[in-house]
Amino acid sequence: MPETSVAHFYDELADDYHLIYSDWDASIRRQGDALDALIGQDRAAVLDCSCGIGTQAIGLALRGHRVTGTDISPRAAARAAREAARRSLSLRTAAADMRRLPFADGQFDTVVCADNSLPHLLTEQDVNAALAEMRRVLRPGGRLLISTRPYDDLLRDRPASTSPQVHRGAEADGGERTVTFQLWHWHEDGEHYDLEHFQLLPAGGEWRVQARRTTYWALGQDRLAGLAAQAGFVDPQWRMPQETGFFQPLLVAGAGE
Repeated sequence: MPETSVAHFYDELADDYHLIYSDWDASIRRQGDALDALIGQDRAAVLDCSCGIGTQAIGLALRGHRVTGTDISPRAAARAAREAARRSLSLRTAAADMRRLPFADGQFDTVVCADNSLPHLLTEQDVNAALAEMRRVLRPGGRLLISTRPYDDLLRDRPASTSPQVHRGAEADGGERTVTFQLWHWHEDGEHYDLEHFQLLPAGGEWRVQARRTTYWALGQDRLAGLAAQAGFVDPQWRMPQETGFFQPLLVAGAGE
């Protein structure tokens, strides 16, 4: 899938992305706490190379880390910076492709690539390029944190949709609800799928439907861990949500010395 279409998907979603969550601020805090525990040091220099509107980046900044956020979507990255400023936090952001990170070698203690972002890359060549860049910008002994959907389970079941998620607005704004759900269309190879992302937005007593489309590669855990090892990461291990408190499985790996 052309990278411009991924950028377009998230550019269009940037203003409404927080409506995916029942309580975005609570998710920011919860995800930041879980990732902070895995970073294991204070005031780490962190790169979130798929920062979106800042869910993980802001959460980590709240924990005192020195966070830089990049995203392929300029509008999402710009919103992340605005949301951080609203919370009196420092967050440098830029639009950048994770396959071509605009940073010097060895600049970060931790690289985060969360919320199923890496599987937007649809070929092994592209995933290898992104992992090589993440490895390059990590200092010796640094740490990589990647989260994806639980693809081992999903590859077995190949679901056609997700359950609806409901966001309820603030009572001061009328407490209106937004409903988000997805339809998945699996390719013949059984590994890639087209995703239709639907949001039902309240509109004067009726519903306005917003539909957006993108494509993912359902990367199994052994496959991704193997690719990380090929890229030079050491001891790649999957940590499950019941252990970490993070909402997706996390691949944790070291950058080596």
